[in-house]
Amino acid sequence: MITQYKITLPPYPRGFHIITSEILSHLSDLPENGLMNIFIQHTSAGLTINENADPDVRVDFESIFNKLVPENLPFLVHTLEGPDDMPAHIKASMVGSSVNIPIMDGRLQLGTWQGIYLCEFRNRGGARKLIVTIHH
Repeated sequence: MITQYKITLPPYPRGFHIITSEILSHLSDLPENGLMNIFIQHTSAGLTINENADPDVRVDFESIFNKLVPENLPFLVHTLEGPDDMPAHIKASMVGSSVNIPIMDGRLQLGTWQGIYLCEFRNRGGARKLIVTIHH
């Protein structure tokens, strides 16, 4: 059986944000066992799973990504939507557009220190749409 949910996240500022609780608040009870896929319907933001305890990790992620893919590179052609847009597309491709999490005993089987991140790469990305698919 498959259950799907559409979730619209409110606008988040540029950066890395833990959204685990927000996603779970939109879902009915999880099945005893299964698999959850979360897909973001955008090309300038991404999803990943990483450290959920120390907020410095999220600051460091932002710093590293901005160093790897800075804005205002003189050779970029896609610039109509602002200097943060093309770098946002590249960063989103680097982290990806979906995550899969096993479900056991009616709970997501994230590790002790893991959380689901929204990786917002635009300065003003706006509301972001997620599709959550649960296979059970």
